[in-house]
Amino acid sequence: MISRRIRDLGVYAEVRPSDISAHLLLADKSIKGIILSGGARSVYEKNAPKFDQEILYSNIPILGICYGHQLIAHSMGGKVISGKFGEYGLIKLDLKSEDRILVGMGKSKNVWMNHRDLVVRLPKLFVSIASTRYSKIAAFANFKQKIFGVQFHPEVTHTEGGDQIFKNFVFSICQCQKSWTSTLVVENLIKETREIIGTKKAIIGLSGGVDSSVTAELVGRAIGKKLIAVYVDTGLMREGETKFIEKIFQKKNLNLKIIKAKKQFFKALKGVTSPERKRKIIGKLFADIFYSVAKKEHAVFLVQGTIYSDRIESGLTKHSSKIKSHHNVGGLPKNLKMKLCEPLKNLYKDEVRKIASELGLSKEITTRQVFPGPGLAIRIIGEITPERVKIVRQASNIIEEELRETEYWKNIWMSFAVLLPIKSVGIQGDERSYKYPIVLRIIESRDAMTANFSKIDFSILEKISARITNEVDEVNRVVYDITNKPPATMEWE
Repeated sequence: MISRRIRDLGVYAEVRPSDISAHLLLADKSIKGIILSGGARSVYEKNAPKFDQEILYSNIPILGICYGHQLIAHSMGGKVISGKFGEYGLIKLDLKSEDRILVGMGKSKNVWMNHRDLVVRLPKLFVSIASTRYSKIAAFANFKQKIFGVQFHPEVTHTEGGDQIFKNFVFSICQCQKSWTSTLVVENLIKETREIIGTKKAIIGLSGGVDSSVTAELVGRAIGKKLIAVYVDTGLMREGETKFIEKIFQKKNLNLKIIKAKKQFFKALKGVTSPERKRKIIGKLFADIFYSVAKKEHAVFLVQGTIYSDRIESGLTKHSSKIKSHHNVGGLPKNLKMKLCEPLKNLYKDEVRKIASELGLSKEITTRQVFPGPGLAIRIIGEITPERVKIVRQASNIIEEELRETEYWKNIWMSFAVLLPIKSVGIQGDERSYKYPIVLRIIESRDAMTANFSKIDFSILEKISARITNEVDEVNRVVYDITNKPPATMEWE
């Protein structure tokens, strides 16, 4: 998220592992600043993330956020303790000055906190520049060495003035210039892909979503007809998806192949209820199908539309938590028989959408709602059956049809139905019914890293509920999920 916010400012940023050596890191002369991120650990834990402290004496500006803030103080001779009270959620921050990192922030701001440990004593040459009710050192500065720390999270959209802190650090303190544009990204990606694949053939799994569509367009421009686009109809797709793919992509300069594999997927998923097993099974089946096509076509590379958030949630680095295996990351078999090419692996979703526009892709693609690679399999809690897939597909289609006609549509990231593996009593046609409930999930997001449930007008929710219970025979109850991410994820599995 920190990297994403900085890229929003037009400056390239990337995530490096916390244990990278100072020598290796500082060998890159293009680095203008270093940020030590937050984390869920304590500086006193035995295996907590550490960093090479030589970085602190590199004369490169440094900003510590939450755990990074505590780690800087601890490493340079300050004191960190576990506080009597934790600070979680929005907390009022009182600013003592507007020096350097806090320019333009005013006298107070509501900021997002998520910690229990506190910095209670600062190292030499450091001063406290902001405080909260429970934290007297909620932000600090060492102006001579250009080292700064904030206990709160400026990268979280709930923090007032969070972007201003990054602007201050990136432009005023690090002296960066704006240079990260969609045009430049497109040019570089095409060039890099051409260098990686060369004269070999490649296949790409085309789902019709913005990620795979952008990837196909980029790689197609890089290697032309040597790219074979494979769409796999798993039987777990949204309403009318196969016809949509044929309509949109047969017009493109693509070697398109449509594989009907519904029976294979339902057979492999029979009796499976674990979300992780579902993802692993689906990932392996995709890989097997792609490899079969690749073998016939003599293709060497498997191209995927993997984006950065997929990799992060699949456990990208040593200290990152594995939230879930995305089918194109953790779901792939370890002994993959093809070379992998992932042009978008360092980009975030809204960056991909900007590139889609830069490439001239139609609005039918660029404005499509996000759809998960495993499809409806992870929107059905419990076992996957043709009957349950039909239910969730019908309900999801109704949700999209109704929302598309409202003012909310342009701000919605995803809207879909989740089918629960339970039944409840209802009254339909003056008779007792005993049927499934549907969970209605409608969320808004900037980049998939965080999300808020959409505050939809009750009259619209009521209309959606009425249509689902009237038109989907197996459903007699609709509930609305009002949980943000975090603590929930976007999908239920």
